[in-house]
Amino acid sequence: MVREEKVLALKEIVENVKKYPVVGIIDLYKMPSPQLQAIRKDLREQVIIKMYKKKIIQKAFSEANIQNLVKLCDYDPKKPALVFTSLNPFKLYKLFEKSKTPTYAKEGDIAPYDIIVKEGPTKLPAGPAIGELQRAKIPAMVKEGKIHISKDTVVAKKGSVISAELASLLKKLEIQPMELGINLLAVWEGGVVFDSSLLAVNEEEYRLKLQEAYQYALNLSVAISYPTKDNISLLLQKAFMHAKSLGLEANVLDKGIIEDLLTKGERAAKALSSKIGMS
Repeated sequence: MVREEKVLALKEIVENVKKYPVVGIIDLYKMPSPQLQAIRKDLREQVIIKMYKKKIIQKAFSEANIQNLVKLCDYDPKKPALVFTSLNPFKLYKLFEKSKTPTYAKEGDIAPYDIIVKEGPTKLPAGPAIGELQRAKIPAMVKEGKIHISKDTVVAKKGSVISAELASLLKKLEIQPMELGINLLAVWEGGVVFDSSLLAVNEEEYRLKLQEAYQYALNLSVAISYPTKDNISLLLQKAFMHAKSLGLEANVLDKGIIEDLLTKGERAAKALSSKIGMS
């Protein structure tokens, strides 16, 4: 990059980090250009994606002198690019995750989870492929001219490196364990850097936790008789039941409990007649 291009790139980054409230750093390593262009086109109204050299990003962030922005450089992507947007960091992460598509593994890829070859029939005809399965320690047999997997088998643990042989075998089995898309490493907003692990929120789990927290808070507020718009009906019911119990205990004649008092009196009369032998 010639000096003039560096100067322009520095100026562009500084202007954008001051213009947009949210800045993300992504890794475009192994990201094919056609797919990147397609994602850019789909998201162009919401995000700006720009590729820069690591040193240019570091220098621009330092020159911008914005709180904690330079910490994005700690993530050290292999092929860095910056994202500029007004979207909430969590919405940005979700947007990129939705744009990802499944793809076959390649040699050197890291297994994103335990890769399992499931028990059952395959589309592979009887032949050399059964030897490949055996070498991968996948129990298999031939049924009706097709290779059949005998039991579920873990062929790669999460975090392990996928070999060329395994990548080839997974493709033959039509298993796509990888995802093709933009890998968002971290996002800066208002002086705070959000790691991708924080942005990867399980929405259903989060919703259940909020419901649980609400129920705990509601129960506590009722227990200590702290009135709110959410618990006022429960507190009134609680107060009514306490008042009713007190009225019955003290035999207070009131239209709200007169029927209960008569029932109470009837039970007492029956108990007394039983004790003195009256029918």
